[in-house]
Amino acid sequence: MRSFVVLLGGVLTPTPRVWAQVAASRVIAADGGMAHAQTLGLEPELWVGDFDSASPALQQAFAHVPREVHPVDKDQTDGELAVQAALARGAERLVLVGALGGQTDQALAHLLLGIRLAQEGVSVLLTSGLEEAHPLVPGRLRLHLPPGSRLSLLPLGGLGGLSIRGVRWPLEAAQVPLGSTRTLSNLATGSVELELASGYGVLLAYPTVGG
Repeated sequence: MRSFVVLLGGVLTPTPRVWAQVAASRVIAADGGMAHAQTLGLEPELWVGDFDSASPALQQAFAHVPREVHPVDKDQTDGELAVQAALARGAERLVLVGALGGQTDQALAHLLLGIRLAQEGVSVLLTSGLEEAHPLVPGRLRLHLPPGSRLSLLPLGGLGGLSIRGVRWPLEAAQVPLGSTRTLSNLATGSVELELASGYGVLLAYPTVGG
């Protein structure tokens, strides 16, 4: 599976789990997200954006990286353009680093973009290091979380036929309507397995320290 890391401008706390998630992947940076390349010791193959949030020092440090420059006045975020660049290069798995935290509008846009990509068959992980998000679409999802990790499911489009195993409070073929808080604040007890028959949403996980 061709894996790409896309560096976005949100929050990042480097952890061993993040380093493992980005290993052996090609890297594309979106504007100020290039700062995460320094943090994680990554070497992007492309830098995408209008460069309005990349400091002069950052631009100088990565002056050798090829750039795809876009105007400030455009209809897509630098992050979405960077994702499109990864898909054009054959990405089948995307790790969106720095996709969470920061501005709420940006974080929500990244979550919804992740759902759309998952509906198109692309494997997507969004992470800030201490928090990660996994789009939920019909099918099966298996996550390896350290026991005791907190996780919440947000039924953004309602969840039909939802089963959750490997958690303190499991469910079998449950119906979770839009806006329900029934699936918030569960705890992983081992490998977490989910099945979803219909609808869509997001699983937010908070891996325990060192996970």
